[in-house]
Amino acid sequence: MQTQSTGAGSFATFDLSRVPSPCFVVDEVALRQNLEILQALSKASGAEILLALKAFSMWSLAPMVREYLSGTCASGLWEAKLAQAHYGGQLTSYAPAFKASEFNEIASLSDHIVFNSVAQVTRFGAQAQHLGASIGLRLNPQHSEGEVEKYDPCAPRSRLGQPVSEITELPEMVSGLHMHTLCEQGFAPLARTIEAIEPFLHAHKDQLKWLNLGGGHLITRPDYDRDGLVQLLTRLRQDLDVQIYLELGTSVAFDTGILVGEVLDVMENDGPVAIVDISATCHMPDVLEAPYRPALLGEPTSSDSRQVTLGGPSCLAGDVIGRYAFEAMPQAGQRLAFLDQAHYSMVKTSTFNGIALPSIAIWNSESDALRLVKQFDYRDFETRLS
Repeated sequence: MQTQSTGAGSFATFDLSRVPSPCFVVDEVALRQNLEILQALSKASGAEILLALKAFSMWSLAPMVREYLSGTCASGLWEAKLAQAHYGGQLTSYAPAFKASEFNEIASLSDHIVFNSVAQVTRFGAQAQHLGASIGLRLNPQHSEGEVEKYDPCAPRSRLGQPVSEITELPEMVSGLHMHTLCEQGFAPLARTIEAIEPFLHAHKDQLKWLNLGGGHLITRPDYDRDGLVQLLTRLRQDLDVQIYLELGTSVAFDTGILVGEVLDVMENDGPVAIVDISATCHMPDVLEAPYRPALLGEPTSSDSRQVTLGGPSCLAGDVIGRYAFEAMPQAGQRLAFLDQAHYSMVKTSTFNGIALPSIAIWNSESDALRLVKQFDYRDFETRLS
């Protein structure tokens, strides 16, 4: 996968030495700009936009999010509780399968409950209705647009959503449908997906009150066709007579944050290798899971640049971020930063190998105000296990 970052933006002028290392730094100005784009799209199309907490759950910024979006979506009980505690607004909850021991609490917190299969609707639907939640079913449109198969919810043997070919009629209690088929993609893949699934939607329109098109729409990237999206959402809302929802994570936090780190050592092994205090394994796991190469702040493009392998401090042999260009050989103590790290990286960090979690800071690129909102210590590592 390729990084979608459009560049350093305001972070080109940020002094990396102002924060501890490692540290996530989120620009609240850039976040507000993204939220303004999404709010304008919501008003133009009539669609409700929810923040996907699985991608960006930095609740220090929840007051700002509440100004612009209609609510949140959760993937389980703890995210639902976080939504209630900090975000407010509407809450949609979805999981590939719900646990019976947690279901009542999740349903009591949620406005919409989206089930992954007809079997889950049969098992839990009546409970959800009794607790006041609207019932939805996640569809697998069986129309693939994913660039990488393991991230494609429509890939063969996918566990995400009821395949449309297996649905002859919807359970009577279902009043909404949900689809999430994209991953950081533009408008055209969505348009093709809707074209493929629209006959099914029209066949069941009399039963539907809402349609949730999930996430993966990179709406805040400058080259996204927002006019095309507004037209599509408006048409669907009118033709199907339903409320449209989008669940956005990456779009909310896109290009709003960096991960600052520091070079610890430089060695030679068939070329220079720099050890940094940012771990791909612990701090940017999508580097290994996707995999992808995150953009490096200020990386030169000249042909005479030095190519250096950057690796993390853990003892995992595969804890390698990638090869990067430097104008001069990096030195111990030198700061560096990776771009577009506010979404997913922050929520997926771990303390494997006793590696410290990055601190979290909020920066205002207009006023230059900086505040450190979270620092982790040994107790965070010790209290995870017993």
